[in-house]
Amino acid sequence: MGRNPETERIIAEVGKVIKGKDKVIGRVLAAFLAGGHILLEDIPGVGKTTLAMALGRAMELEYRRMQFTPDVLPSDIVGFTMYQSATGEFVYKPGTVFCNLFLADELNRTSSKTQSALLEVMEENKVTVDGVAHRLPEPFTVIATENPFGSAGTQRLPESQLDRFLVCLSMGYPSHGASLDILKSSGGAGVEQVQRVITAQRLTELRETVARIYVADNIYEYLVALTEATRQDNRIALGVSPRGGIALLKMARAEAFMRGGEYVIPEDVMTVIDDVWRHRIHLNAKARAAGTSVSEIILELTERIHVV
Repeated sequence: MGRNPETERIIAEVGKVIKGKDKVIGRVLAAFLAGGHILLEDIPGVGKTTLAMALGRAMELEYRRMQFTPDVLPSDIVGFTMYQSATGEFVYKPGTVFCNLFLADELNRTSSKTQSALLEVMEENKVTVDGVAHRLPEPFTVIATENPFGSAGTQRLPESQLDRFLVCLSMGYPSHGASLDILKSSGGAGVEQVQRVITAQRLTELRETVARIYVADNIYEYLVALTEATRQDNRIALGVSPRGGIALLKMARAEAFMRGGEYVIPEDVMTVIDDVWRHRIHLNAKARAAGTSVSEIILELTERIHVV
């Protein structure tokens, strides 16, 4: 059985403007299918915003972008109620987040209070203003971009917020060949050349299909064994939470669907585990001083723990 044709066409369309990054595009698309949110952590200028815009066009999603700065207020995101003197009533004015795809650009430049407002949106797919809940459109996905910690004006995102992101990805610099393609096409049409492949309604249907991908008991055991191993490793100060285990299951299902499978196999888990867990595991001071990386430890775990 070959790879899923719909998802392959989406990757191809987005690949028109994001050169040489099919793997990253595929991983972001898998997160969409799994119903999760995406954190893109990278230096400026590698195409994070263009990637989000291109995916929005390929899936016909209503798309909004907000540049996060220290003066952005929670009400800018979730909206506010305004008194109408003509009617004597308070009327709700929706915020920027009411869309299918919300791009939170440079999320780590804004205040903790504003970050927390987005946290509720990501967790519950609704906003609460003056005690009244307002549901967001379906489907709804947040793509947040983050400049590396240490860049001017940035502050570290709290662990509680990081855990809400299904995956944390880094695009990295393009290859030599991709760099040539980017320069040669720099005067082109940009994201306007990306054609629609599916609708927002179809994305919702695909999400329901992905959620029904079969998972055998031994795969569940494998996921739990991996999760518990992160809590028992003496180099890890903070291991993977139950939410992190669920995130890995969702992404493994999405990966199985994209490769054209009807059930999850161990390779699906190993393909996505680093992107799902890298931002959830925190090393202790001794491991950091020794130069150990989280990705190295995750690789060790997958090599040591096997499906029974």
